Amino acid sequence: MARVVVDVMLKPEILDPQGQAVANALPRLGVDDVTSVRIGRRIEIEFAGEPDLERARQIADKLLANPVIEDFTLQIDAAGTVTTESDSQESQPAEAPA
Repeated sequence: MARVVVDVMLKPEILDPQGQAVANALPRLGVDDVTSVRIGRRIEIEFAGEPDLERARQIADKLLANPVIEDFTLQIDAAGTVTTESDSQESQPAEAPA
């Protein structure tokens, strides 16, 4: 069984009020060397057999992420190895591993 991990993050130009709240609270905990915090989501999709990156990309694009304000990355996690792939408006998606 193979797993595809989808990490969804707000695009860099979108304000992140949750991240800002965490960053503002850190000095009260004695943490003064953090300059920025961004909050995102991690979704794990398990496939029977081989992971289907194209299907995972469709799921992420149509259901898990809002492409107007969010980017996502896909990672294949099979037997402890991780292959990362980004999907962003600024760059072309990488090809799925053979």
